[in-house]
Amino acid sequence: MGGSGGKSLPSSAFNLSIGATLIGELPPNNNEVEQAIEAYTQTNLQIEWIPMSAYDDKLRLMIAAGELPKLVKLGYSPDYIATIKAGQFWELGPLLKDYAHLSALDNQYYHNISVEGRIYGVPIIRDLGRATIQYRKDWFDRLGLEVPVTLEDWYTVVRAMTLEDPDGNGKHDTYGMVLDKRYNTDVSSILTRISVSQGGPNKWLEEEGRFTPEFLTEPFLDTLKLFRRLYREKLINSDFVVVDTNETTKIYDSGRAGIQISGGNAQSWMDKLTKTVPEAEVDVAFLTGPEGNRLPGEPGNAGFFAIPKDSVKTLEEVRQILDFLDKLFDPPMQTVISKGIESRHWADKGEYAEILDRTLDLKEVKPYRDLFPYLVYDQSSVKPSLQPELYLRTQQLGRQNREYIVENPALTLESDTYREKGKELELIILDAETKFIMGMIDEEGWQAELARWQEAGGTRMCREYELAYSRTVR
Repeated sequence: MGGSGGKSLPSSAFNLSIGATLIGELPPNNNEVEQAIEAYTQTNLQIEWIPMSAYDDKLRLMIAAGELPKLVKLGYSPDYIATIKAGQFWELGPLLKDYAHLSALDNQYYHNISVEGRIYGVPIIRDLGRATIQYRKDWFDRLGLEVPVTLEDWYTVVRAMTLEDPDGNGKHDTYGMVLDKRYNTDVSSILTRISVSQGGPNKWLEEEGRFTPEFLTEPFLDTLKLFRRLYREKLINSDFVVVDTNETTKIYDSGRAGIQISGGNAQSWMDKLTKTVPEAEVDVAFLTGPEGNRLPGEPGNAGFFAIPKDSVKTLEEVRQILDFLDKLFDPPMQTVISKGIESRHWADKGEYAEILDRTLDLKEVKPYRDLFPYLVYDQSSVKPSLQPELYLRTQQLGRQNREYIVENPALTLESDTYREKGKELELIILDAETKFIMGMIDEEGWQAELARWQEAGGTRMCREYELAYSRTVR
C-alpha cells in the first residue's frame, strides 16, 4: 500500500483512493513524483499497489465485498463488462464534454472501451498500433538480407540467420527467430501480426455484416504453413511450446537470434545486446506486406479508469475525480508522469530532457508512467527526452503506424457464448495451431479442428457478433 504520511496538502485537498497495478517494484513511500502529482491536482492520493499477477483476483474480491477504491483500473474483459452492465460503475460519457483534455482525446480510444455504445471509463492511453519489425542490422548487412515483405521473404531471412553463421563464429548456434509459449495469444500474436501484414484480418473479418475469425482465412493458413515449414527445417526453436518469454528475451539479448516483431522496445534490445556483443546493431522497420505497411490495431489502452458507485456516491465527487484525471493531461503533469522531477530524474538540455539515472527512473517514475495516461508525443509543450537515434526512430514509426492499422471489428462487441465458453473455444484453436506447426496434424486435421471449434460454439459466437454488430450500425 502506498501511504500518504507526512504530506503538507491544504485541508481542501480531495482524498482519492486508487486501485493500481504494480508491474515492477513498489515505489518508495511518499516519493517526490507522487508528491508533485498531489500538489498540482490538490489531491491526497491513497494508491493501493497490487501486483499485476494478483490484480484481477483482488479486484473481484473487492467488487464482491463492495469495498472498491474511488478509482479503479479495469480491463476490457467479460467479467468487468458484466459488472458495468449490472450498474456498478458511473457512466461518464455525457460528462466528458466539460473537461478540455478528456473531451479532446481521439474518439477511437473511447470507442475501444465502450460498453453498448456508452463510456464508463477514461482510457489509460497507449499506442493504437505498436507492431514493428526489429532486427539485427549487422547480420542483415553481412548476409545481404532485406527486411521481409512476403512470406517467402520471411522464410529466406529466418533460414539465412539460422544456417549461414551470421555472427561469424564458425558455429551453428543462432536462430533467425525464436518463439515462446505465448506466440499465438492476445494482440501480440506473431501469427496475427504476420497474417495481417499479408492482407489478413485483425482477429475477425467483417464483410457485409458477416463475421469470420482470422483462422478461417487464407492469409492466416498461409502464415501457419510458413511456421510449419520453419519448424520442420529446424529454423525456429523446437521447444517453443514450453519456453517462457523471459527465456526467449535472453536469447535475443545474448546475440543468438536476429529478428522479431515487437512493440517499441528496439532500443531496450540494443542496450542489453551491446553489453554482450558490443559491435551489434539493431534497426527497426514498418511491418510491411505485399499491399504495403499493414499491422493489427491494438486497443490503445492499458485498461481504463472507472468510478464505482459503491465508493463514490455523488455526481459532485465523480466530477472531482474527472477533474483530477483531466489535470493529468496538463503539460506539467505529463512531464512528471513520463520523466519525473527535474534535477532528480532528468535535466534540461535545451531542446531535450536528459534522463539522469535510468535505475532511479525505473524505481520512482515508471510505476506512475504505467499507471496513468500520457500522450507525451502529441504535446509540443512537453520537452522530449534526449534519446538515442534508434529510440527516436522507433517512436516515430509508432506514431506513423496509426495510418496503417487494421481494426478488430469485434473488439467491443458482446457474445454470450464468448463470455461462457470463450476460453474453451480459444484453447481448441491455440492447440490446433501448435499441433499443425509441429506436424502433429496435417491440413485435413487442421480442418477437423476448425469444424470442432464451430460445433463447440464457434458458429454461434459468429452469429452473436453479427447480431451485436447489426445493432451498432442501425
